[in-house]
Amino acid sequence: MKWLLLLIGILAELSGSTCMKLSKGFTKLYPSILTFVFWAIGLTVFLFALKKFDLSFAYAIWAGLGIMGVSIIGILYFKEPYSILKIISICIIVAGVIMLNISDILLKK
Repeated sequence: MKWLLLLIGILAELSGSTCMKLSKGFTKLYPSILTFVFWAIGLTVFLFALKKFDLSFAYAIWAGLGIMGVSIIGILYFKEPYSILKIISICIIVAGVIMLNISDILLKK
């Protein structure tokens, strides 16, 4: 359940960030409103996930997957430029998130 909460929080944050881009600097009404709605949902759900996770671990997952998700959305949906260095950097972030997860499991043994 805690992983589901964290995932929902991350997805809501990604939705909010995407709506922020779609709002064109808060000049478009509906994407502007949705930005704050999704961010509020994301932060609220993240708050509940923090009852089950250590803050440092949960925030690292939140930030790492958020960066990865926003980068992928930017490249695929908004046709933002990318390079091999950008792809490698995203992979390093994913590797860091995996290592954090492994370290959390090893420390609890």
